Amino acid sequence: MTTSTSNITIQHHLDTQGLICPEPVMMLHRTIRKADAGEVIEILATDPATTRDIPNFCRHLGHELVQQETLAENVNLNIDPDEIRVAGDDNAPTSATLYRYLVKKKNA
Repeated sequence: MTTSTSNITIQHHLDTQGLICPEPVMMLHRTIRKADAGEVIEILATDPATTRDIPNFCRHLGHELVQQETLAENVNLNIDPDEIRVAGDDNAPTSATLYRYLVKKKNA
């Protein structure tokens, strides 16, 4: 779903990069509860599951998915060099696809 966003004002920004299911949708749910009716939330995510989860969230709860797009591929994930790694976790991804969503809270 793609629409022009040139005249859309974004009231809330939600950066869920690096988080995996179910955290991005849980954070969106929390932000939606605090938002006023008609306000727009921008979500940035790297979890591919959000391409399914965020549209389903909107459909089930009646919010409008104004826009869904892929911003970039092979985005470098910032990994803390002091991060404690579990043995055998050397295959953890160091890059991801960046997704962007605009969700408009339904009117009461």
